[in-house]
Amino acid sequence: MKKVYEYIIIFSAGAICYSLIEVLWRGFTHWTMAITGGVALLTIYILNTKIISGTLYKRCLIGSFAITLIEFVVGFFVNIIYKMNVWNYSKIPFHILGQVCPRFTFFWFLLCFPATSFCLFIYKKIFSKPKKDNIYSFYQKEP
Repeated sequence: MKKVYEYIIIFSAGAICYSLIEVLWRGFTHWTMAITGGVALLTIYILNTKIISGTLYKRCLIGSFAITLIEFVVGFFVNIIYKMNVWNYSKIPFHILGQVCPRFTFFWFLLCFPATSFCLFIYKKIFSKPKKDNIYSFYQKEP
């Protein structure tokens, strides 16, 4: 149950932040963007706390590609299949089906720096299990 609570908090933070970023960028948002943002931050959180390690640069690069993939999948269903026309990047060079483009992958890369730092901070301060000291370590010799 603790994991569900943890993931709901991260998802909610992503939904709110993603929507706010879009309102600041475009002046409006769509409810599907809140879901996309929640999934995106939760993905970054899981990637950084369970799967990948390494430099912040590497983590952000992987995160930016993960967000781009999430946006492509959401865009494919929301904009192409269901024709909700939430966004269209067809006029931007090197777009893929008008749903994603390198320009926004770069922006996601930049936004992954605070997002990754936030995820690692929240995990370490709130959700990680404290390491138990070995009661016998006092008696063991240091190598």
